[in-house]
Parts: sequence; C-alpha cells; structure tokens
Amino acid sequence: MVTLLQPQDKKKCKNIFNFFPGHKTGFFEIESCLCIRDNCPVNKYSIILFTLLLGAFTLSSHATPKAEKEENSWYLFTSFRDNGQDGLHLSLSNDGYGWTPLNGDKSYLKPTVGGKLMRDPAIARGPDGVFHMVWTSGWTAKEAKMFGYASSTNLIDWSPQKGISVMQNEPKARNIWAPELFCDSKEKLWYIFWSTTVTGKFPDETGVSEDQYNHRAYYVTTRDFETFSESKLYFDPGFNIIDATMAQDGERYLLVFKDERLNPVKKNLRMATAQSPAGPFTDVSEPFTLSWVEGPSLLKVGDTWFCYFDHYASPHYYGAVRSKDLKNWEDCSKEMQFPAGHRHGTVIQIDHSIAKGLLEQQKENDTQ
Repeated sequence: MVTLLQPQDKKKCKNIFNFFPGHKTGFFEIESCLCIRDNCPVNKYSIILFTLLLGAFTLSSHATPKAEKEENSWYLFTSFRDNGQDGLHLSLSNDGYGWTPLNGDKSYLKPTVGGKLMRDPAIARGPDGVFHMVWTSGWTAKEAKMFGYASSTNLIDWSPQKGISVMQNEPKARNIWAPELFCDSKEKLWYIFWSTTVTGKFPDETGVSEDQYNHRAYYVTTRDFETFSESKLYFDPGFNIIDATMAQDGERYLLVFKDERLNPVKKNLRMATAQSPAGPFTDVSEPFTLSWVEGPSLLKVGDTWFCYFDHYASPHYYGAVRSKDLKNWEDCSKEMQFPAGHRHGTVIQIDHSIAKGLLEQQKENDTQ
C-alpha cells in the first residue's frame, strides 16, 4: 500500500523515501520498507511505476498555491549538457516543479550529423503519435548550414539522424541556432523555425549582440520531414532576437523569444501573438523576466502557464516564471528542482504509457 505523507508526518515512519532526489516535500510510505538505506529491498523506480499505475498524485507542496493539474499528467524536459557533445538528456515531472533526470542522466542519443553537437533539442509530438526532434548541430554555417533531425515513437528508440539543410537561398547566413517545431494539426503542417544572422541583411543598430550577430527568426514547413519549403523570414520585431518557442492558447498562438540586444543590455524574454502559426506575430509584450536569460520553453499545467529559462550569467541557474493570464508573471525559480547541468531544451506533456515506458527502461538499465 502506498500513501501520501505530508511533511509534518515524516516522523510517523522511519521508512520514508523522497520521491524525487532533491525535492524536499513529497514522501511515500510502503507497508514493508521505503527508505534510503543502501540495502533497501524497495527499488525507487518500482515505486514510481506503482504510482503511475495508481494514477495522478501530488509530488510536493509549495508555499504558494500550485496549479490544478490534469489527471495522469506527466511532463518531459529535453536538455543538453556542456557544449552538447554527448547528446540528448531527458527528465520527468508530474507537477512542473520537480524534474528528475532519466537514464541516470546519461544521453539517450549521441549526435552524428553536422558539427556533431546536439544543443537545444526540441521535441513535439504529431497527430500520429510520432515524436519529432530537431536540434542545433553546429555553431556556425561553416560547421553546419543545417539542423539535426530524428524521430521516435517512444523517446527511447530513435530513427537514424539526418541533417536538414536550410538557408541555402541566403549565402551570407552565419548560423542556424535553436530550431523549434510546431504542428498545425488542422492543416497537418509542421513549422520549423530558428535564429539566423544574415550578414548585412538588416541595418546595423544599437542592439547587435556579441560578435556582431543580428538575428531574426526564419522557418520552413513540411508535412513529412522529407521535403521542405524554402527558408523564409518568420518573425522580425525590428531588433535582434533568438530562441523563439511557440505554444497554443485557445485560438491564438504564443511566440516567446529572447530580446538579444546588447547595447543597452536587454537579454530578456518577451512574447508576441498571432491568430495562426503562420503569423504574423504582433503585440510584442514588455519583458517579463530579468536580464541574462535565454532558452525559453512554455508549459501549461492546469490553469497556470510556466515559462522556463536558462539564467546563464553568474549565478548560473535554470529557473521559471509563472502566470495565469500571460500578462502578470511571477518568478518561481526558487521552487524549481532541475538536474545538475540542465541546459536549453523544450518541455512537453506526455501520456501515461510513454512515461511508464521510460521508467521501465530505466529500471531495466539499473538492474543490468
């Protein structure tokens, strides 16, 4: 039998186990033993699987009210470590606050294309249930005037990787950074967008960033990830931007991006909206984060929106802000728990069966 213990009940049983390492408030009790002794007969992944079978539960309590979550909701965060040389890392959560690394925080997929990096891995699931992933495969166009691509049905077994060539119509394109993807389910059309500096394309401005980068967002579309449209300008707010990410809110589409201007320093997150994933995106918001953040990813848990980000200046940490109306944002970084070294990725909701498969695979690896 598994029962949820509140923090004040911890003394009632010596055999308690913190469900997520580093997550300090959620505990479970098992009739026989549920402790952190090295010889404990209860495997923590068995406990997670058991709770998956039981259904939804609350991992932890917070000083501020938590979002009302959907039953059996699980969330997956992609990320990379260091410079992206070892590939795809995954972590799992059921509340959007506590994220536990999977596979012993080892890579699920090592990069083989382009500059042989896998930075900024972005995953989205299509109407057919297939997960599609794109990533930054190199720092400059000399390394890779392309982005990486692979697909999976279970997030464990992946198709052969391939490089998708883009910006061939712009010979002065300097880079292909942080591709993301979004599926227009009505049109069965995928949008893939990224940041590129095309030397001389936009007038010089006070907002150019380090190394004279002056990015805008570009995109292609595809229905099958075999044939792609020509690269076109996707979003130009009139200044330097990177790291755009998209989410749908009812009938409108949200595009969150980093204002990359350096002089004066911006380096914060803003949002634009549109009535179609094709744009045009307008109504650019004021900044809703502090400066020196990048790599945004949007997630809605119940009635609360989270925007995760990488605060890459000192002190370096991964954080988040939250909002119920997408206008008034509150920093909740201190309530978050991320794996060590977690860097720019995307967060998506996954179903019960996918989460269960990931945890079963991890348990098998641990017993080998």
